[in-house]
Order: sequence, then structure tokens, then C-alpha cells
Amino acid sequence: MIVTPLKLEGTYEIGLSARRDARGHFGRLFDADIWAAHGLPVAFEQENEAFTKAKNTVRGLHFQRPPHAETKIVRCAAGAVLDVFVDLRKGSPTYGQWDSHVLNADAPRWIVIPKGFAHGYCTLTDDTLFVYKVDAVYEPASEGGIAWDDPTLAISWPTKEPILSERDRTHPAFATFDTPFVAGIDW
Repeated sequence: MIVTPLKLEGTYEIGLSARRDARGHFGRLFDADIWAAHGLPVAFEQENEAFTKAKNTVRGLHFQRPPHAETKIVRCAAGAVLDVFVDLRKGSPTYGQWDSHVLNADAPRWIVIPKGFAHGYCTLTDDTLFVYKVDAVYEPASEGGIAWDDPTLAISWPTKEPILSERDRTHPAFATFDTPFVAGIDW
């Protein structure tokens, strides 16, 4: 496993070293010692998966408000996605900035998204399976979101007309969002 910091403070990519042969590949998805050595969570409360039938579906940008804020460890197990995350932590040097990475089943890797970030993705293929681990139990009353197409953020999505849930059509703009997150506080 190779742990590499990404451009937004507290985000990482974890490259998975796989052994490949004519049958396919085998690789370790998690190693508590390696993760702990890099200060990454090793205890998870939930592991979730989302199957999406259609290409150009956007899910997000979602987060959990404190005290139920969660670190997400995400990967694409089938198909491909453009994974996007936005720093919502007041006082962070990367506050209001976003980053994105293509995740796919052919090059397995995790992205670590800390508490205080909004997260979403756009499917780049049909029949996509997205998997994520979280270090807090989901609390419906604490869910929140930011508009996926927010003009202030100007995220470069691969589609202008995505398939969206009703909830994802109604999230507030970043400019009107009063963030509950503060850099340096770990809920």
C-alpha cells in the first residue's frame, strides 16, 4: 500500500498493490498497521455500497453535521466514477476548495476524505459499484449537502445534465451555506 497526501489538507490516496496473473489480481484492501502509521482511521462504524445503474448519475455533495461528522474512505469496486470532495472547514487553508479523482475497478485505490468535507461522485460508466467505510454511524437528522452545480465552487463535472435524486436537486449554494465545521476540531 502506498499512502499519498492529496492537494486538500487531510485528504489522501491509498494505492493498493495488487498481484496480477492470468486469473486476475489479489490485493490487500486494508492494513491497520499501515493506516495507523499514517494517522488514518483504523476503526470503522459502517461500510456501505451504492450501486448505480446509469452513467452520468451524480450523487452528492453530502456530509454529516457534527457531532455525527464522518471520515469517509471511498473506492470504486465496479465501473468508474469521478470522485469529488469539497473542504467545508472554516479556518482550513483549503476551505472552499475542491479536488477530484477518477476511481475505477481496474486501478483499485482508496481516497480518504476527512470530517468537514462534502463528498459526491459522478458515474462514468453504467453499472457502477461504489464502496465506502465511515468512522461514525449514519444519523439521518445530521445529513446535509451543498449544490452539486454551485457556481462559486465551479466543479468540473463530466456532464451538464446528470441524473439526480430529488434531495440532491435542493441543496443550498456554497455562498449561502453556514458551515458547522472548524479546522482543527475532530468531532
